[in-house]
Amino acid sequence: MGLSIVQGFTKSLAMTVLSEIGDKTFFAAAILAMRHPRRLVLSGCLGALIIMTILSALVGWAAPNLISRKWTHHVTTVLFLGFGFWSLWDAFNEGEAEELAEVEAKLGGDIKINGGSSKENNKDDDNLKKQNRPVLAQFFSPILLKAFSITFFGEWGDKSQLATIGLAADENPLGVVLGGIM
Repeated sequence: MGLSIVQGFTKSLAMTVLSEIGDKTFFAAAILAMRHPRRLVLSGCLGALIIMTILSALVGWAAPNLISRKWTHHVTTVLFLGFGFWSLWDAFNEGEAEELAEVEAKLGGDIKINGGSSKENNKDDDNLKKQNRPVLAQFFSPILLKAFSITFFGEWGDKSQLATIGLAADENPLGVVLGGIM
């Protein structure tokens, strides 16, 4: 194979950091963390991102078996250029404020569904529920599952997922996974 794990790691880490800052899932995680226990939101989001990174790297690893390594290198180069220009276009035209407003609108529907009850009542209800639940059941709480599903499906088909597939096709998939998870 001969591909460097360190090279795949550094490229994946840089790509992930640059593409995820200001992303819709970034805002969704931040808003969820403001409303719910941060450890549950972090666990759900990290779990989803780890699984998505591994799946993307597996697809990227399999791609050179379907297409020659020379062509996958050219395709990934074009994809990276395209995603770079796409990100710049989004930054100049839309900005992060619109993405934040869109995520808040989606998550704001939860408050309407819950009847708009106050935070104090919700905290009292949450504390009562926590006392009645076993420790293992707290780990798989609805909040964790909500954070997991929002992040997982938000990343599905996202620029960073497609870039991870392309990077894993061109670099060492283990390095790409480790860099993406870091």
